[in-house]
Amino acid sequence: MTRTAIPRKNSGAVRKATPSRNGAGRPGLLWAVPAAVFFGLFAIVPLIMVAVLSFTAWDGLSDPEFVGLANWRKLLDDPVMAKSLWLSVLITALGVIVQTALSILLGVWAAGHQRNRAVLSAIYFVPLLLSIAAVSVLWRALLDPNLGVPAQATWLFGDGNLFGMQSSAIAVLVFVSTWQFTPLHTLIYQGAARAVPPVLYQAAEIDGAGRVRQFFHVTLPQLRNAIITSTILMVVGGLTTFDTVLILTQGGPGSDTTISAYYMYQKAFKSFDYGSASAIALLLVLVSTLISLVVARLSGYDKMRSTMEGL
Repeated sequence: MTRTAIPRKNSGAVRKATPSRNGAGRPGLLWAVPAAVFFGLFAIVPLIMVAVLSFTAWDGLSDPEFVGLANWRKLLDDPVMAKSLWLSVLITALGVIVQTALSILLGVWAAGHQRNRAVLSAIYFVPLLLSIAAVSVLWRALLDPNLGVPAQATWLFGDGNLFGMQSSAIAVLVFVSTWQFTPLHTLIYQGAARAVPPVLYQAAEIDGAGRVRQFFHVTLPQLRNAIITSTILMVVGGLTTFDTVLILTQGGPGSDTTISAYYMYQKAFKSFDYGSASAIALLLVLVSTLISLVVARLSGYDKMRSTMEGL
């Protein structure tokens, strides 16, 4: 009995139809059109308009008058602007440090299978469901120097006026932002921690590594891309924070918490100097973009190497 050879004329065609490893599952360019149109209308076009206004003098009522680089020269000579930019970077840096540490620990814990983990995680994510304004009003009432918690616990808060000194006012801003936005970054780390291949922990356990060593030598390296993504989100969000400062400190005491976004608000809606406000807005966009690009470049995030096993 002889075997009949099976013709393989179409094998080449089959191989050609199989998507490559690098392009597997990638949709076509048309899928990006709705998002590109949305981004163009609500991001690029307003950004261009702000850039144009930064070279004009406009009070919001009369016609804009072209003044060239006058607004930018005023910003360079404005000590409040320099101070506000430094405060923005300081508060952002403090927020990144505190939120990153808490988010990683909570995210890794939430990715486990502890008892009542789901219930506790749901309660913990409640602040993320509230608006920034609602959270700020809540903590403004709780930290009120006359009727709030500090007035009842002078042994801990001194005179109770946490908004009367720059250091304590900055600490309040960092604390409130951490309380609200740590759940968001915890969610990012929770998803990343669940994607870590269990075989890596099994191999580390065989090698004699305890939980602490597994965390630093297995979990953290696998969370690399999540850390970079979370950090960029924190940087952009921190540099553009406005609602919290407006409700909690109004830039005070004096101008000790007047960050750049709040200073832009003062220029536009109190001084009616929309040209200078537009210049501040454009400067914030440039600074945020520059810092994000530096983080992505130094971390190698632009290469998007996978941390999954076997890839």
